[in-house]
Amino acid sequence: MTEKPPRRFGMFAATAAVFALAGAGGGWWYANQRATAPVADDAQLEASLASAGISGKERAAIEGLVRNYILEHPEILPEAMEGLQAREAEARIAPMRGALETPFPGAVLGNPSGKVTLVEFTDFACGYCRQSVAALETLVAKNPDLRVVVRELPIIAPESAPAARMALAAAAQGKYPAYHKAMFEGARPSDASIAAAAGAAGLDIASANAFAARSDVEDELKRNLEMARQLGINGTPAWIVGGRIISGAVPPEELQSAIDAARKG
Repeated sequence: MTEKPPRRFGMFAATAAVFALAGAGGGWWYANQRATAPVADDAQLEASLASAGISGKERAAIEGLVRNYILEHPEILPEAMEGLQAREAEARIAPMRGALETPFPGAVLGNPSGKVTLVEFTDFACGYCRQSVAALETLVAKNPDLRVVVRELPIIAPESAPAARMALAAAAQGKYPAYHKAMFEGARPSDASIAAAAGAAGLDIASANAFAARSDVEDELKRNLEMARQLGINGTPAWIVGGRIISGAVPPEELQSAIDAARKG
């Protein structure tokens, strides 16, 4: 869904973290230039180095120090990259937080007035999403202040979209949790399984079918797809809590840790 950054950025990002850890004065400045402006081309970088009074010889020495430090301490790279990825995630989430945490009316699990918000991007055709239902129920039970905003992201199968549209119709009738539960407990999305889940949730079927066909429902699905693109999410389930993006069917303990951090933050 999104283009990957140039491969050299990863190295220079790691370099920035290395110098932050190593405390190498001029080298830190050089690495920081790359980390804070990764899209700058070589000419721009050369101009920045020149303006800071760093010569070509000094640059070569800095690069040598970086290379040697990484070779001597390769164990820091995963930690450095993890930290940088966390900061990048926070930067992507921050300008979107308001929209991200504002649900389609009714598409909420847990406490609708909860003080801590967990956002889940999900697809009814996703096996990993199905596996995550029990973990999510555990989190809701353990955290009475948890508000789960569910963003339908129907990207896996053709049948995902009609299942998602019916979910939003269920939300409009105040029966989103029941439909969500019935869909994941039933068979993979199909006309039959969608109808069965709608019936199990107690929907007014005629009204739900009419609502699912509305343009604002389609607009919501497009909005979720665009949010996922901006966040770099290309699969489900994906979770947003605080400043973190967590991908996949992870243990509830990992999500609980992120919820606890968001609550303190």
